[in-house]
Amino acid sequence: MKRIFIAFAIADKTFRDFLVGQAKNDKSPFEFVDMSVKTPWETDWESKCRTKIKGCDGMIALISKHTPSATGELYEIKTAGEEKVPVMLMYTGSDRPTLPYSLSGRLVNVWSWDNIKSFINLLFS
Repeated sequence: MKRIFIAFAIADKTFRDFLVGQAKNDKSPFEFVDMSVKTPWETDWESKCRTKIKGCDGMIALISKHTPSATGELYEIKTAGEEKVPVMLMYTGSDRPTLPYSLSGRLVNVWSWDNIKSFINLLFS
């Protein structure tokens, strides 16, 4: 089973919980181990976060109107790129917010079981 880090704005915690729940659904065409940060670290969080991301097979970054101001999430996405961890950006809903400069020009997927399954399957190749 693949280890997936889920990057999200704290205001989007419900969407992270929903994604994890979908992976546990018996009818879901995908499964993964959630490696996201459940509670914020108080000290040395950037180093701890980098270590955790390096141990993952991929990252799903949830994109919403909260993302541009979510400095922690943006750090996580940047770190995944630096560590060569594959990242799939995925909208949390029908809103299409303006992406922060660091993400401009990148593909953002629609949330669907097929898109998640395709991304996770790519991690096996």
